[in-house]
Amino acid sequence: MQSLKYPIYIISKGRWENSLTAKFLLKDGIDFRIAVEPQEYDNYCKTIGKSKVLKLPFSNLGLGSYPARNYCWEHSIKIGAQKHFLFDDNIRGFRSWDKDKRRVRCSTIDALIALEKFTDRYKNIAVSGYNYVYFATKDTKKPFTINTHVYSGMLINNEIKYRWRMKYNEDVDLCLQALHDGWCTVLLNAFLIEKTSTVAKMKGGNQTELYKNNDHDKKVLKSVSLQKVWPQYVKVVTRFNRPHHAVNWTKHFKQPLLKKLHY
Repeated sequence: MQSLKYPIYIISKGRWENSLTAKFLLKDGIDFRIAVEPQEYDNYCKTIGKSKVLKLPFSNLGLGSYPARNYCWEHSIKIGAQKHFLFDDNIRGFRSWDKDKRRVRCSTIDALIALEKFTDRYKNIAVSGYNYVYFATKDTKKPFTINTHVYSGMLINNEIKYRWRMKYNEDVDLCLQALHDGWCTVLLNAFLIEKTSTVAKMKGGNQTELYKNNDHDKKVLKSVSLQKVWPQYVKVVTRFNRPHHAVNWTKHFKQPLLKKLHY
């Protein structure tokens, strides 16, 4: 099997029996570390294996996932990695988006190495990652999209100065931090991740801590909190009778990818 250049991290809470991402990586023989809170450490060690579990130095902060994400980031720097993969724990696997617009199951290692190799060709990619299976449609014509939102399966450049910092929409905020300063982001369409809706289908995660308000209040808070940080880029709109944040990525961010001279 080909080997990866960069370490893989998963953030997880309350899902030691059903971390979908860990399950498919274990099945495919891919090494990773899963970051969990101390009170759940033993449970994760029993179901996943102690060698793959990182014990976080905090618990139940009520801040969402961003402290755990930053812990993984710093851990990857300490072990000397130039970049690191970061996945949510509700991903079932990879699919490729072929020339006939079909979502075809594909090799996990091939999908991971493809993102590594693509990203390493350029010197100004801050964050790259995989589009969702359900976002790939017949209108998806390009193998990748630049300067846009990158989701739950990311490859992050450890050289960038930014960090995770928001309770809600933390992935949008990280991408905006990088793009605002002239870096690029890349979303692969050639390879897709099969993500499960945690709110609708999976127990665990940060839902209990984060979503104590009623559903409408939660959605307003998520959208408005992002707009307050990025008023120049984010608008709160109503879609499907609910508030939603909207970013016109192509209007605001036009910087090109810059190839490395020697790769």
